[in-house]
Amino acid sequence: MATTSASARAYVTLDELLRLRHSAKGFSFLPRQPVHSLLTGRHASRLRGRGLDFEELRHYYEGDDTRTIDWAATARLGTPHVRVFTEERDRSVLLLVDQRLSMFFGSRLMMKSVAAAEAAALSAWRVTSLGDRVGALVFSEDGITEIQPEARDKGVLPILHAVARQNAALNASDSRAADPGLFNEALRRAARLAHHDCLVCIISDAYGADAETVKLVTKITAHNDVLTIFISDPIEADLPSLGRVIVGEGDNQIELDSASTSLRGRFAQSFSERRDSLESFSRKRTIPVLPIETGRDVSAQLRDLLGQRLAHARSGAARAAS
Repeated sequence: MATTSASARAYVTLDELLRLRHSAKGFSFLPRQPVHSLLTGRHASRLRGRGLDFEELRHYYEGDDTRTIDWAATARLGTPHVRVFTEERDRSVLLLVDQRLSMFFGSRLMMKSVAAAEAAALSAWRVTSLGDRVGALVFSEDGITEIQPEARDKGVLPILHAVARQNAALNASDSRAADPGLFNEALRRAARLAHHDCLVCIISDAYGADAETVKLVTKITAHNDVLTIFISDPIEADLPSLGRVIVGEGDNQIELDSASTSLRGRFAQSFSERRDSLESFSRKRTIPVLPIETGRDVSAQLRDLLGQRLAHARSGAARAAS
């Protein structure tokens, strides 16, 4: 369905995605989140963050932490030995960026496809600024672009180019219908790419999610973390009464009476069930869901969900201490 209001941004340019580098601050995907963050409490995900790499086995010296003693090596070698670890230098983050025709929809500030593109750019800039690597699967009806994780600009720039290119290809006159199967195909590729201790960030409206989706995400979470940025438009939850309207998907069109109470109720219920199903599954798998709407600035929403409260907590603690 391709719908937009006169004031909604239909597209995003590469230059705009590049400029978002300066807005990618005030939030983090790392495990330590503010107490009131969406990533804590009953919706918490045990995000692994950076792990530890084994560096060496050496003799025990006075002052070493006794918890690091390797008792098997100590018994074998006859003298106390400890295992030395170093923090992993980086972590791979894989972004799944949805640019399908189902995302070419918007009634307020921007299209869902634009919100997803901006969320991807902000995530990529933030991840690399913290020293981690970022890769992506950018998918639309025109295909899936696979970008291997890389550090710094080498990781971000190919992602932004792919996102901008697929975003620009979206067209309301496209005769094709949105492909629900692409969602699971992107997840299949993610399962092959994310081997261990990767953070897979799904940026989508979850169109096409089904029982197979549950199996694929469960497979990914066996050795990785998953975070979902759920993109939606306010009109999906509350269809306005506009009288008789014509809506279309591909070559199919139908005239509807949006003033119908029953139609509006079914429309809202359908969206509510899709959202609730996603949240229910995510709670069972401890997968955080970050709801992003098209009617507000995306960077502000990410800061609200992931980081703004941390700054408030710190300032409150400082005032209390003084």
